[in-house]
Amino acid sequence: SRYLASGCIQLLFFLTSQFEYFDSRTKMMDKYVREEPMIRGPKFMVRLRSHTVFENSSIKLFCTVEGFPMPVVKWYKDGVILCMSCGTYLIEAKGGIHTLEIPRCSTDDTAQYAAVACNSHGQASTQASVIVKTLFPSLSHSPFLPFYNISAAMLPQIQYTKIHITFLDKFGPVFATEGQSATLTATMTLNPNLANLQPEAQWYRDDTRLFDSKWVKIHTGRGVTTLTIPNLFKDDEGLYKIRLVTKGGTAEHSAFVSVSDGPPPVPGAPGAPMDIKIHDANRDYVIVSWKPPNTTTEGPILGYFVDKCEVGTENWTQCNDHPIKICKYPVSGLFEGHAYYFRVRAVNSHGISKASRMSDPIAALDPTEFENLHGGFNCICIEKSEGKPPGAASGIHASEIDRTYVVLSWRAPAYFSKAPMWYYIEKCMADSGAWQRVNTQVPIRSPRYAVFDLSEGKQYKFRIFAANIYGASEPSEPTGPIETLQLKGVPSAPGQVISTRETNTSVLIQWAPPKEPNQLIGYYIDQCVKGSKDWTSANHKPHKDTKFVVSGLTTGETYVFRVQAINELGLSDESQESAPLTVKAALTPPSAPYDIALLNCDGHSMVLNWKKPLHSGGANIKEYYVDKRRSGTTMWREVHIPPVTERLYKVEGLTEGAVYQFQVYAANLAGLGPAAKPSADLSCEAWTMPEPGPAYDLTFSEVRDKSLLVEWQKPVYTGSGAVTGYHVEYAKKGTSEWTTANETAVSHRFLKVTSLEAGASYTFRVRAVNAAGVGMASMASDPVTAKAVEGSQEVSCVVDEKSGDIVLSFESCQITEGSQFIWKKDYKEMTDFSHGVVIKTEGSHSKLIFKNAEKEDFGTYSVSVTNTEGVSSSYTISAEELAKMLELSYDIRHPIIPLKSELAYKILERGRMRFWLQAEEISSNVTYKFFANNKELSGMSHDVSTGIIEFIMDHFTEENEGTFTCQITDGGGKGQSSLVANLKKESVFHWYKEDTEIIPDVKPDLGSGVCKLPIKLIKKNVPNFHVKRATLQPVLPVSPPLGASAAELVINCTATGIQMQCHMKYFTSEMNITWCHGEAKLSHSDKIVIGGTPAMATIEPTEKDKGKYSIVITNSENSHKRTLDLSGDVYEKAFAEFQKLKYEYYFKFVVGGLPDVVTIMEKKTLSLTCTVCGEPKPQVSWLKNGADVELDDQYVVSLDQGKFASLTIKGVSMENSGRYTMIVQNKYGGESVDIVVSVYRHGENIPQVKPTLTPKTIIPPKLPIEIPQPKSQPAPSPAPSSPSPAPPKAGRGMKSPTPTRRK
Repeated sequence: SRYLASGCIQLLFFLTSQFEYFDSRTKMMDKYVREEPMIRGPKFMVRLRSHTVFENSSIKLFCTVEGFPMPVVKWYKDGVILCMSCGTYLIEAKGGIHTLEIPRCSTDDTAQYAAVACNSHGQASTQASVIVKTLFPSLSHSPFLPFYNISAAMLPQIQYTKIHITFLDKFGPVFATEGQSATLTATMTLNPNLANLQPEAQWYRDDTRLFDSKWVKIHTGRGVTTLTIPNLFKDDEGLYKIRLVTKGGTAEHSAFVSVSDGPPPVPGAPGAPMDIKIHDANRDYVIVSWKPPNTTTEGPILGYFVDKCEVGTENWTQCNDHPIKICKYPVSGLFEGHAYYFRVRAVNSHGISKASRMSDPIAALDPTEFENLHGGFNCICIEKSEGKPPGAASGIHASEIDRTYVVLSWRAPAYFSKAPMWYYIEKCMADSGAWQRVNTQVPIRSPRYAVFDLSEGKQYKFRIFAANIYGASEPSEPTGPIETLQLKGVPSAPGQVISTRETNTSVLIQWAPPKEPNQLIGYYIDQCVKGSKDWTSANHKPHKDTKFVVSGLTTGETYVFRVQAINELGLSDESQESAPLTVKAALTPPSAPYDIALLNCDGHSMVLNWKKPLHSGGANIKEYYVDKRRSGTTMWREVHIPPVTERLYKVEGLTEGAVYQFQVYAANLAGLGPAAKPSADLSCEAWTMPEPGPAYDLTFSEVRDKSLLVEWQKPVYTGSGAVTGYHVEYAKKGTSEWTTANETAVSHRFLKVTSLEAGASYTFRVRAVNAAGVGMASMASDPVTAKAVEGSQEVSCVVDEKSGDIVLSFESCQITEGSQFIWKKDYKEMTDFSHGVVIKTEGSHSKLIFKNAEKEDFGTYSVSVTNTEGVSSSYTISAEELAKMLELSYDIRHPIIPLKSELAYKILERGRMRFWLQAEEISSNVTYKFFANNKELSGMSHDVSTGIIEFIMDHFTEENEGTFTCQITDGGGKGQSSLVANLKKESVFHWYKEDTEIIPDVKPDLGSGVCKLPIKLIKKNVPNFHVKRATLQPVLPVSPPLGASAAELVINCTATGIQMQCHMKYFTSEMNITWCHGEAKLSHSDKIVIGGTPAMATIEPTEKDKGKYSIVITNSENSHKRTLDLSGDVYEKAFAEFQKLKYEYYFKFVVGGLPDVVTIMEKKTLSLTCTVCGEPKPQVSWLKNGADVELDDQYVVSLDQGKFASLTIKGVSMENSGRYTMIVQNKYGGESVDIVVSVYRHGENIPQVKPTLTPKTIIPPKLPIEIPQPKSQPAPSPAPSSPSPAPPKAGRGMKSPTPTRRK
């Protein structure tokens, strides 16, 4: 009641002062700054109050909130939302009054409780503490105290249960991309596993505790804990750690999660910024900072854009008009009480990046109000003093200093009137006394505010005025000189980078910090495979420390590393590259051997065997040490010096009947490992049983989903007779039910066990058999899971197409630096390589090559790869398969050389003849012979790169006619080609200009073998002409008269316009050609084309194009002019011819592919298809006997790509016979074509139908004809060329014409 009365008095006093303030406000508007009322965001009118209660009592927490729309209130306990389903808490809401009730308090309810109110315009919160005390301390002066002391003494001392945690499944490194999801899961066993003593799972990222939120989902159950990140950002990158906390200790595991940039919106755009932070918030501004992305392959960043979005909306607005270059920006112009999200985008020369993850919501509030909302409490002594201004502020200082702003803080004056108070800030340069008022958008209510728009690297002084409606206070004591920061630039490059081995997929990188950090933010680490320049980012979020573990590397690959430092301005230069380092695990001592077994005993010695350590420590195990002791004693004695190198050792000098224990150590280059677990008690008594002793050293290979191969060593003790066979037994892991894999004993020491359950784990053992029976079982193997190694491949067997060798090939899906390929035949290692057997290994690929295979080489060949997870495979070559491969090998080794082209000849100039052929491939050792009418000729040559072999005959005459043959020998291959060469009447001559065939006007003289090509216009640099079976006899004029040889202008109409030509007998590139219309000079345009030849002009005619045209030919000495009058009848005739040609060429229709007559048997499907063209694309219609074809399930009409028209008749019958007409038409006209279809019945003779020659019908165009606009015109060329003729028309029954090389 006392607290409630006090609260009511304070509330009444507050309301009274507010009424007086608003009354005075209407009278003195000019003395203070008016502020808009807050009516939208949530606001607590009555806040939560702290309580202290005793156990088992009830408590209610009250608060009152207002806002529009009505805010939603959520309750929290120590930052975690309350669970309403457990019934421990009761919540009630009536209007704006909210109540939290705890009916029966316990000490566990001691906590800080918070109510958070939210609506679409912001959020607000209030907090209070609840302390629950126990009743026992109050009994310290009670008369019943001795009773309690006795009871306490009778209670046993509490001992915490030690819970041992063993991880069964750990999460490994994760490499993902922005936008993807990631799940980290750890499973464990607890010993003892008590339901009420389960460990607490704590997740951390870079030593920051993570809690369940919209970014991270955490779930923990018995024996498993999972952390899920639904939508990855680069902010989520880091070292994730799971810490399991129990009363007896903790267990930890950690792994790195890498998040790379997602696909950019624009190729080459930078990655998104990250780690958005709000440094300072006030009533109208916030200060946003972020970290820059790495730019390993992208261009440098030019700046950043900051975006904001009001909570409850999805409208993002850009805060800055121009990119800012530093990673910090003050955002002003916010509405007080409203909550906002912020995000940042980076910009480079290619474009803008994706947006960063948005910040947590932040409310634009007075800092003092913000502290009150989050549990702060300020006790203010109120002294009533009306009509006076406030006292002066004190303790002014800079709480944050940046390049262009300073955040000032001060102590409020000790004196307050009823009227609200605000502050003014003044600034001046440190070396002057000119004070200047700092303009603010809203009145300053709190003793903390940021002053913006300061100059970088300058010194300022500041002072504060407190004011109310009665006036302003005296100025505060000014601050000392406060100097704004001045960034000197990006940091200098980091120092030396050192890389050291960590694991077989990770490397530890360390470096020296930069000498000039310049407000360092962190580092980016880049990696690159040695020898390449493909640098990639090892981390995508700045790393603060000077050492970093780079994960996800390829085992056995060699890398170099470099580091860049970062500050607000960007990235430094790269450090020097580290020394190359090959990725492999760091050397450590091996783990302990295990499973020491007794293989034989003769009463004075024992033969021991043990299993090699599970972990070799990254190096081969060099030696073992064996110790012994009598059972029941504690002192171990070494039994051999020097150490042994094999896992089979005979311990001698033992006492018969004594009981011994043994232990073994393993050692590698890194040192001596721990001792093995002592063996069981072994009695030194001679073995006399007739059955064999145990086999040993069980190994497994070729593990697949339902099978595996077991190998073993024969027993040391054979019993009364030789070992004749073996039985293999197996049992599922965790059971003792042994199953015999082979009912019939096998004589060899390997067996493929099949019919296993995929994914199940098994243990195996082997029993030897002799004449006396089945012997002792070997020691059970370690569990083996029937599951193929991911990515495992099988051995392939082929015959090499070039060499003819038989090759067994295998590619390993895993490889390490020390891995070796072990090849075996019938599971015995191959050591004899004297018969042409070769093993070649390159990287992860190994081959077993038989260069001289024999019929006895059939069998099972296997390969295994050491230092892997059991990568192995085998291939069985049967006798029949081997015989086929030997035949193929013989054919390859005695090949016929393939030829790309057979022997051919070509007539050259001056009567020379070139004979040549081209092989698919020849070597430098190729030999050849050339015969002319069985007479060998010399002088041949060859080109290895092209495979061409040629012979030049200086003078070919009729005497040389006959048969020509070329024989080739290259290695074991041979080839031959022949031809017959003559100059008979049936000879055909072909002229080519730059590989394009041309047709001369003069026929060749087959009698003399001479073919002439007249050339009307000769230019300098005449292209090469050549002819088969001919000679070229061009006649070039001497000192041509150049421009004087120009003829008069003539008109040549084409489909594109009226063309004026000036034929010149001689032409050189030095001539200057000018065309004129009247006195105006013509130039190349959409309507006029100057080109084809320099003396050719084409115009697209209109009325204004009538008149006189002239061509002026100028050289260094003189000029010549030719004139043509294009008007009157000349123009009318030319224009009519142009219209006709334009219609025939541009708007014609080419119909090809349709026959005149079609005969088809009944019930077949007929498809009439042809090619049509036109511009615009024509419409196609079909008629039958003059009537439109009615489309149904039988008749199908299609026009594919606007050029392939077809009529399909399904299941033709006699009624489908008749005359079909296809009509092709657009606005410029069209064509039609007839096809006669004759259908006959099954068994009848095919009717002979003669087509009626019906001329193609031309459909006239719709006048006037419009001239299509050309898409683009090429620039005029000085090179002469003849105009291209119109494409040829396609006749009936033919496909669309195909362009030829002929011009």
